[in-house]
Amino acid sequence: MNQSEAELIKKLQQGEQQSFADIVGLYQDMVYNTVVSIVQNELDAEDITQEVFLQVYQSIGSFKGEAKLSTWLYRIAIAKALDSEKKKKRKKRFAFIQNLFGEHGEEQYNPVEFNHPGVQLENKENAAVLFKALKQIPENQRIAFTLNKIEGLNNQEIAAIMNTSFYAVESLLARAKSSLKKSLKNYYLQEPNKKNSHEK
Repeated sequence: MNQSEAELIKKLQQGEQQSFADIVGLYQDMVYNTVVSIVQNELDAEDITQEVFLQVYQSIGSFKGEAKLSTWLYRIAIAKALDSEKKKKRKKRFAFIQNLFGEHGEEQYNPVEFNHPGVQLENKENAAVLFKALKQIPENQRIAFTLNKIEGLNNQEIAAIMNTSFYAVESLLARAKSSLKKSLKNYYLQEPNKKNSHEK
């Protein structure tokens, strides 16, 4: 942890409001980008980002500086994003049971279209396919891949965030790439058929 970051944390722990605004300004894009990569919904990501910083404000007194501030923020952001996903899945299961018993109401099962700040407009379609495929792979693989390929973190940084070893991250990334390759291969094999059906 560098000196300016340590000073910022110390001021926040002493209750200085400006230091909290500084931390939000420095890290809100990083937190939002991570969260939106996981939940794939802009409105949810905005709400979760606010929750992350609320927790930072409430818990900063217990922050010991054993990890970098960004590592701590990534951990909170990932935990809250995954928790939000689990709550949504429970709601969907409940809605499905209601429908079975004659309750009316449509439930949206497909992820809504969303914009990721790191994705260029011309790559949006490919990114949408990748994000959809990410939803299909195991949670730990998805987090490691997101932090590496979307957030640009190295294996050592990911190991610190995920509280695991460098080699475990290497293994997770290799398995994530293998899982995604299979999923994306199936998608692109179907693509020519889609195009042909449009041309008829």
